[in-house]
Amino acid sequence: MNDAQFDVVVFGATSFVGQILCQYLTDTYGVDGELKWAAAGRSKDKLEQVRNQLGQAAAALPLLTADANDAASLDTLCAQTRVVVSTVGPYALYGEPMIRACTSSGTDYCDLTGEVQWIAAMLEKYEATAKQNGARIVHCCGFDSIPSDMGVYFLQQQARARYRAPATQVKMRVKVAKGGVSGGTVASMMNIAKEAGKDPALRRKLANPYLLCPPDHGFTATQASISMPEHEEDFSAWAAPFVMDAINSRIVHRSNALTGKGYGDNFTYNEGMLTGDGFGGRMKALGLGTGTGLFFAAAALSPTRWVLNKFVVPQPGEGPSPEAQKAGFYDIRFVGYTDNQEMIRVKVTGDADPGYGSTAKLLGQAAACQAQDVPADAPGGFWTTASLLGDALLERLQQKAGMTFTTLN
Repeated sequence: MNDAQFDVVVFGATSFVGQILCQYLTDTYGVDGELKWAAAGRSKDKLEQVRNQLGQAAAALPLLTADANDAASLDTLCAQTRVVVSTVGPYALYGEPMIRACTSSGTDYCDLTGEVQWIAAMLEKYEATAKQNGARIVHCCGFDSIPSDMGVYFLQQQARARYRAPATQVKMRVKVAKGGVSGGTVASMMNIAKEAGKDPALRRKLANPYLLCPPDHGFTATQASISMPEHEEDFSAWAAPFVMDAINSRIVHRSNALTGKGYGDNFTYNEGMLTGDGFGGRMKALGLGTGTGLFFAAAALSPTRWVLNKFVVPQPGEGPSPEAQKAGFYDIRFVGYTDNQEMIRVKVTGDADPGYGSTAKLLGQAAACQAQDVPADAPGGFWTTASLLGDALLERLQQKAGMTFTTLN
């Protein structure tokens, strides 16, 4: 793919997050400078509207038309770029054709899916093809799961440097996060709930913490997720369930497997949300846990799912305003222990709305990293950000994506 016309093509540029991503790439790289990129989607007219909104700096932005339902158009797109970055979701409904096109053509790919059941299905169907043709596929390059995956990666670096051993027990807790939710994200969550609600076998698969690990992973450590409010001495606060734990923890375990059990063969990991200390913290944790459970229970049933879609949740294409995205932020904390109970604490922050303002930066840098930093002879397959992009992405996130990674002890 070294002779490809573009480094990166944004597929789904007219979507809510696609437009934010295009603005970020324009502001960061221009159009035909350090990173050569193009915008792609189904409608030339809508693509031109996006280009016009980006301002004079994007006047020469190349536009490509391609449709997820037109295999030939996807193949033509792949032939023109080193990396496809896809924002076309819910991926379980619309994502597979591009995975087929990229794996068959040897084109690198990244996205921002959080749909663990879809990733598992793509692994089963296309990983062998990706390995054969040299396509590097990297899912979950937004808020789920870069802060988690790269946060653990950074923590393990610090643990090895300080203690000469990995942290085999790690917890991630969201201390604070401010930001809105888009209709696309809600649509993906609703689709997962719908599929799981009617398929007991899928519910069992989703409960497997090692669902995304290679079949021969060999991990047997019991993973304890937060299902009810817990008071945690490590953080001096109450913790509630975190909805993204179901995808983030699976990605972190896959990173462990793909790095040769770099975090240990008895590695444990889970995530939660901190709600403060005392009675108030406990009540807030209880409210968050109950509310999350009720939402997914309602989303799993057709009548209540219709009510949520009609009257409660934002629709695809809707989401937080640019002002709200810039005003958002997040602060997440990690604590890890080696087998000798030596502790390491890490703080990871982002300077924008986690789901959209920050996610666009993370996704953009993951795509640029794939295009410019991954060695040409890196093997094909389904990777994670930590296992494929590692130090290069860690540096990009801090220099160009508004993230910080620091140790606290």
